[in-house]
Amino acid sequence: MTAWFLERMHGFGSADAIVFDGRTYSYAELLESTAQWQEFLDEKGVRAGQVVALEGPSGIESCAGLLALVARGAIVVPMTPLPDAKRTEFHEIAEVEIAVTVGGAPGKDGKDGGDGHLLRHTGRTADHELYGELRTARTPGLVLFSSGTTGRSKATVLDMTKVLGRYGEARRPLRTLGFLNLDHIGGINTLLHTLSQGGTLVTLADRTPDTVCAAVAAHRIEVLPTTPTFLNMLLISGAHREHDLSSLRLVTYGTEPMPLGVLQRLDAALPGVRLKQTYGLSELGILPTRSRDNDSLWVKLGGEGFDYRIRDGILWIRSDMAMLGYLNAPAPFDDEGYFNTQDAVETDGDYVRILGRKSEIINVAGEKVYPSEVEDVLLEMDLIADATVSGRHSHVTGQVVQATVKLTRPADPREVARRVREHCGARLQPYKVPLLVQVSQDDQHSERFKKIRSAA
Repeated sequence: MTAWFLERMHGFGSADAIVFDGRTYSYAELLESTAQWQEFLDEKGVRAGQVVALEGPSGIESCAGLLALVARGAIVVPMTPLPDAKRTEFHEIAEVEIAVTVGGAPGKDGKDGGDGHLLRHTGRTADHELYGELRTARTPGLVLFSSGTTGRSKATVLDMTKVLGRYGEARRPLRTLGFLNLDHIGGINTLLHTLSQGGTLVTLADRTPDTVCAAVAAHRIEVLPTTPTFLNMLLISGAHREHDLSSLRLVTYGTEPMPLGVLQRLDAALPGVRLKQTYGLSELGILPTRSRDNDSLWVKLGGEGFDYRIRDGILWIRSDMAMLGYLNAPAPFDDEGYFNTQDAVETDGDYVRILGRKSEIINVAGEKVYPSEVEDVLLEMDLIADATVSGRHSHVTGQVVQATVKLTRPADPREVARRVREHCGARLQPYKVPLLVQVSQDDQHSERFKKIRSAA
């Protein structure tokens, strides 16, 4: 059921497929690496339907290993290198039966240039009912974990045949940066879309503004899929002024709300580059979207295979490639198959604006405060480079607004708090003005470049 994907790749032959660690690999070389993986899996007795964790950096070997496991009909759990405690947690939740640690990339002679792949059997038996559905259907599976910034990570189970079915005929090969890793639905989408089109995926071990901009210049990257948090970091760093970004044609952003001020500054900093808001969830896949304009947060959602409704200001989506369910939580689908995204939205005709997760809304004496709205106002201040807004418990009002800010220059924290309250007081209703202001030198984002908001 998935053989067509590899067959299409065969047709791209000597075209550039993946850039990893400074070296470019053709489609023929990627397929050779995939074949070597298949031999490795044969030797180790890996069978269809087994749950296999694939841990390694998002380079050519991880990509080839993923393709080989999918072709075999395995249920793949892609993972980046993790601390022992987090790896143990993920293995337990996913009921991992086989754990594979990815070795080095092959050398020019086709042999492994690193320490080889390590495979061990965990002794577990994966008997979750969702796995039973995949095995009965004789289809490969994919398990992705949420970022887990507000609690234990949820494990999403997807039918890989449905995932691959979203990628149509090859039309336009583009050179794309693989910003998000293969343990993220955005990283999976970037990989499969790029390879299905005969494009080139450029992978990076280090994702700083300077390394990303240097890669765009060196490899003539045309598409940069990333996050609002990273784009703000890029603008603060000024790295876009230090490198030739003339090849860049499209920047897509998603995973969290985009501050309007950041979007407007990005539009000015990258003239001629199309800026497109994306929307996707591990549970549903990546929806087709169309932004109203480069500097607008309004977006049209949906297309073939997707439908949505808005109930009480919350977005519900139905998707043909929706997950089978969670391994460790109830699945929030209604009787018609619509999924509760928990994203609060507002509408303007056919356009939607994503306000943020319902769980992140701050309730001040019964009044709702959306963190992104306050962050937008804070980022108007030339003193503030970045801001993260969250709720803090209050015995009087239930919650109050707390702002953690990173500064563009040194300043007295008391003076910063005074200026924040003065600026926000002139732009926002009183209950939205941060009562608590903390100055931090640390980046307020996860390894997936999303803001971390923990209500206290």
